[in-house]
Amino acid sequence: MDLKVTTLEGKDAGKVSLSDAIFGLEPREDIIARVVRWQLAKKQQGTHQSLTRGEVSRTGAKMYKQKGTGRARHHSARAPQFRGGAKAHGPVSRDHGHDLPKQVRALGLRHALSAKIKADDVIIVDDLVAKEAKTKALAGAFASLGLTNALFIGGAELDGNFKLAARNIPNVDVLPIQGINVYDILRRGKLVLSKAAVEALEERFK
Repeated sequence: MDLKVTTLEGKDAGKVSLSDAIFGLEPREDIIARVVRWQLAKKQQGTHQSLTRGEVSRTGAKMYKQKGTGRARHHSARAPQFRGGAKAHGPVSRDHGHDLPKQVRALGLRHALSAKIKADDVIIVDDLVAKEAKTKALAGAFASLGLTNALFIGGAELDGNFKLAARNIPNVDVLPIQGINVYDILRRGKLVLSKAAVEALEERFK
């Protein structure tokens, strides 16, 4: 399929041919959901932990004598029902990540790209370059293109001025082609690809 290429100033810059094997698939929500779940699971720190009965700092002595008090037969003040006691079945430090085959991850990215194309939410620009690191100027260019919520994917090396100018604009993310991922594609409204990014994707999935 052919898509028109524009500049950041909104001028026409020709056309680019996109591979149907990458951008022309019928999106499958189940595959996309699997990849997003895998990504979010990997992001979880898993450092939450509560103290068990063996770890809480309290005396191990019997609270009071077994008989004659008319009270329950308690032993340790470390039991969960007491103030300052341990937590029963509390969270422990662990890794939330799980395995996902490489082929499924790659397929998920292609389906996410195809879903954006199908929704008419992909814009191809000739290059992501800013003359100076001025947020105001870049925000104006984005407004002229109707971009209020977008993910920008550049080539292997991002232009320093563009990266600096874009980082203070809300709801705008800028990533090199190495960082392209399903979750970030879906969480932003528009996907803006540079010609270098399109070429890198074509090479990656060749």
